[in-house]
Amino acid sequence: MKVKTILVSQPEPKIENSPYFELVEKQKVKIDFRPFIHVEGVSSKDVRAQKVDLNNYTAIILTSRNSVDHFFRIAEEMRFKVPDTLKYFCLSEAVAFYLQKYVVYRKRKIYVGKRTFSELSPMIKKYKNENFLLPCSDVLKPEVPEILNSLKVKWKQATFYKTVVSDLSDLKDVYYDILVFFSPSGIKSLLENFPDFKQNDTRIAVFGNTTVQAAKESGLRVDIHAPTPETPSMTMALEKYIVEANKKK
Repeated sequence: MKVKTILVSQPEPKIENSPYFELVEKQKVKIDFRPFIHVEGVSSKDVRAQKVDLNNYTAIILTSRNSVDHFFRIAEEMRFKVPDTLKYFCLSEAVAFYLQKYVVYRKRKIYVGKRTFSELSPMIKKYKNENFLLPCSDVLKPEVPEILNSLKVKWKQATFYKTVVSDLSDLKDVYYDILVFFSPSGIKSLLENFPDFKQNDTRIAVFGNTTVQAAKESGLRVDIHAPTPETPSMTMALEKYIVEANKKK
């Protein structure tokens, strides 16, 4: 069956040269963007209930922009003055760069990983005498606590924000040829919003093995999967599928 319409379960890209817009031009398909999940901050009262006293920590592990925003939000709500001596361990350059929204970069001790948590771990190990706080969401990759425990450092995980299912009721009677998912939370949102969802001819595209697993466990048929050696990005996987599906027969 031909592909004419695609719904991507993420916000619309802000950059003009996004590969999604190129896909629209080249393959003459319609692509809509809609986040299936969103982030909500927990209250400072909830953070205190997790036995978190910000005075106790000498280092913060920041894994995303959300963790940066919500750490400083909670600090403000608790009237905690973030000390200049606090050490920041950032998962990537993008997270470290975003930190400048809150601190004067050159005056702080900031340590940056390359991309994955295992790449950041040698730096954390170097400072094993610090007391680390990991402000995170209620959904955390299991490898993160595993790695921190293996480093034998003193650390605490605390939920500062939560991943919440978005209301998609306005999409009830809208049909798309392909639905695109990037996380198990996106799959969960689809089925919570539409408990009677029948896949029928709708193609499901997923990114990452955990999302594949979540889709299959929910009884969905996965038609498009990325990354693969041949199609390392979702847009490449979509294009390959569309070219095949839309061939004139």
